[in-house]
Amino acid sequence: RELLPPWLVIVAGLTGIVLLCVSTKDVPLAPPRTKYGIVLDAGPSRTILFIYQWTATTANKTGVIRGCSSCPVQGLGVSSYSDSPQKVGKSLEPCLNWAQKEILAEQHSQTPLYLGATPSTRQLNLSHPTLSDGLLAALTVTLKSSPFSFQGAQVLSSPDKETFNWVAVNYVLENFFKYDWRGQLVPSGKEMAGVLSVGGTSTQLTFHLEEESQLPKEGVRLQLYGQMHRVYTRQCPCHGTDQLRRRLLSLLIQ
Repeated sequence: RELLPPWLVIVAGLTGIVLLCVSTKDVPLAPPRTKYGIVLDAGPSRTILFIYQWTATTANKTGVIRGCSSCPVQGLGVSSYSDSPQKVGKSLEPCLNWAQKEILAEQHSQTPLYLGATPSTRQLNLSHPTLSDGLLAALTVTLKSSPFSFQGAQVLSSPDKETFNWVAVNYVLENFFKYDWRGQLVPSGKEMAGVLSVGGTSTQLTFHLEEESQLPKEGVRLQLYGQMHRVYTRQCPCHGTDQLRRRLLSLLIQ
């Protein structure tokens, strides 16, 4: 058998050392495709369009998202258009046109679009359901005519709204997951935060329950980041800012 030339052995050794020293993170990879989603938050005083984005990265089968931009809709909240529902759709058009410029045209048809209406529209739905249905119908016509993938427009119930608030707060606080030393997503091990939401007419306390037996029938079960979360909202009616102000004025008058 012939021995390898000394120079070839040296070159092979140096190549091995280089391969061991270069991190796999230093090797350029094609960036993962970014996806987008649009949420219209139709609140009592105004509507805001939010654009969110995410990639293929997931934490235990749940996406990791981030907000990238927003567009406040000019005018008051959607419930203020109850007497002229034909105008509510027109009010959204400037922000919808703005979103079309923010998101690549080839991704418009794959970008989900959703509208959730909160307190004032919910009250309108209870007192004048016909007017509320007219508003949602007008909103649906406008949103369906956009190039995005319309997923629905609905009036959120109070428990649903508070559950979404709970998820958002704990997501921002990074209570669901964290990045380990390898840069991979793992459960954070933190305790979940409770959320106290003070509105005009009532206050809601939303918190996490450890045991299944503790969850009332009105509670919600959420499968997020590989774990089951039991969430319950306790309603405190007549403890909102408006009621507290009236109580204070009553005491001052007395």
